[in-house]
Amino acid sequence: MQADTALLDDARKMNKDALAKIFDLYAPALYNYALRFCNDTLTADQIVGDVFAKLLDHLSAGHGPGKNLRSYLFEATYHLLVDDARYSHRRAPLEVIDFSRNDGYSADLRLENQILFETVLRIIQHDLTDYQRHVIILRFLEGFSLPETAAILGKSLNVVKAAQHHAIMSLRKAVDLQVAI
Repeated sequence: MQADTALLDDARKMNKDALAKIFDLYAPALYNYALRFCNDTLTADQIVGDVFAKLLDHLSAGHGPGKNLRSYLFEATYHLLVDDARYSHRRAPLEVIDFSRNDGYSADLRLENQILFETVLRIIQHDLTDYQRHVIILRFLEGFSLPETAAILGKSLNVVKAAQHHAIMSLRKAVDLQVAI
């Protein structure tokens, strides 16, 4: 966090090294987030580019993030994803993407766990609202806390908690139905 503050101070001065470091630090995570939501590599790439262009515009105008650069960038990505989904008039599904972290555990998944994992992905794709999908991705795949997720989505903590609760209940219900079949 303190490193972000120093990096932001340098970025506000349009220091090329600081701007490049910000891009290198955050572009892969923002791209993965966008790709998880829109499942289109070109759209995800365009959104990430737009996020950084917006950041540059804001910084050059003396605006931009106050202190939490990570939340600011994810919030900007979220808003661009919502705009893209709204204007493209299509549902932004999550297709089968490897959400597993590269921690060695995913390679050891047993067949039953892999089937359950794929079932949960299908449920996230088809049974959750776009808003619930964003909450689940930010909370459990990107690792944001409830307050950070609320800030990114521009909602109150209670609204995010409610959306998370409803999403988890939908996931449980759908998994129970899948297991029963």
